Amino acid sequence: MALPNTANAITKGTMFPAELVPEFLNKVRGHSSLAKMSGAKPTPFNGNTLFTFAMDNEVDIVAEAGAKSAGGATVGTKTVTPIKIEYGARVSDEFLWASEEMRMNILETFAEGWSKKVARGLDIMAMHGVNPRTGLAASTLIGTNNFDSAVSNSVTYLANSSTADANIEAAIALVQGGEYDVSGAILGNTIKGALAAMTGPDGHRLYPDLAWGNNPGAINGLPVDTNSTVEFNSALSRAYVGDFANLFRWGIAKELPIEVIRYGNPDNDSTAGDLAGHNQVYLRGEAFVGWAIMDPAGFAKVVAST
Repeated sequence: MALPNTANAITKGTMFPAELVPEFLNKVRGHSSLAKMSGAKPTPFNGNTLFTFAMDNEVDIVAEAGAKSAGGATVGTKTVTPIKIEYGARVSDEFLWASEEMRMNILETFAEGWSKKVARGLDIMAMHGVNPRTGLAASTLIGTNNFDSAVSNSVTYLANSSTADANIEAAIALVQGGEYDVSGAILGNTIKGALAAMTGPDGHRLYPDLAWGNNPGAINGLPVDTNSTVEFNSALSRAYVGDFANLFRWGIAKELPIEVIRYGNPDNDSTAGDLAGHNQVYLRGEAFVGWAIMDPAGFAKVVAST
């Protein structure tokens, strides 16, 4: 039997194939509500410090030869600290023997699943401040850099509320009352279902575009995305509204290392055991993800009563 051509095999430490990187990033944007609502392309972060620059006053009318008054500005900073995330899966060691085309097909399949997990993870971490895999206690690495902790503007949603639209309106009013724009809303399944079920005096649905689990992309002209990540792990959050386009920033390292591990027990799975002993290899993807809520006052959340 001929030995596998190890010269052509993808080995440990090989970087994610360059032709898959744009596709991966697009899939992350497409499945993360926060990335979608921000409307921004991912920017590589290496612990960057982002500056905020707020004009304190309005423009001033100056008469001919008149004196000018002070305008003023407040300069602040937000530090984006990348967080390392990983995902791995066991596959048959036939991967090592396969043709280059077959190996690429396997990597593309892995990339598709991984991109969805990265996108979902971005939402879960930035919304709730927890480790997506455990989903239990708050992550010390994330701290208060999440919407549940940082955003104080809050509207209470009552179970089976028939005023779900009023809750969204109230949240928008909180943001606009602080003289911020509202560029979008992210809805959880509970409030989405309540809106879909609402009817007017004539019995017709007020929001038919939300019926049957649909995600219309906009309601009443406002960009809207719906996602189960809003209520991840039974979180009390029901919706977020605010200026995602200008006040939320995120980034992901474009050097996406992918390892093909042939030996040992890299996932510490005592049941699965040693890779070589089970004719398996382990594909592991890693990425560094960072985000920043530039000004929490530019957002509001709708939360369930405890």
